Amino acid sequence: MSLKKINTILAATFILFILWFGTEYILNPQTPAPGYGLPNWPSGDGGGFLITKGIRDVVLALVLGVLLLTGHRRALAWVLLVEALAAYGDMANVLAHHGSLATALGVHCLTATLMVVTGLSLMRETRAAQSETPAPNLRGIRRRIAVLDQSDVVRRQSSH
Repeated sequence: MSLKKINTILAATFILFILWFGTEYILNPQTPAPGYGLPNWPSGDGGGFLITKGIRDVVLALVLGVLLLTGHRRALAWVLLVEALAAYGDMANVLAHHGSLATALGVHCLTATLMVVTGLSLMRETRAAQSETPAPNLRGIRRRIAVLDQSDVVRRQSSH
């Protein structure tokens, strides 16, 4: 299986996972919230904050999806690397609030690290594709510029 196909499968898997997870937080925040890893349910109207997390996740997934569907694989790699910071931030949040170490590492850190690995793999793929692209024929370009310059000189002389 080619690197491009593997990267596409990994990226699509992340997109679907993040989209599903974010939608769960929007539609029914009580269900996924215990799996986030924090020790206590938010007091008061904490559901609003969980919905905000869901909206964030859906938007992150949509950005990745647009880049994948439009073929901007290098940008997809960069965005995966940057969006991994959100999962590392979730891990730090769980740890800072004395939440579940297993969830912090096994869910958030693992997800973020897999996003980084996928982003780096996409970087490798796109770098290889860029090196296969032939360099422009500079001699031909210089020749065309010289012809254009010469015709410009002839036009100027004929207009005087």
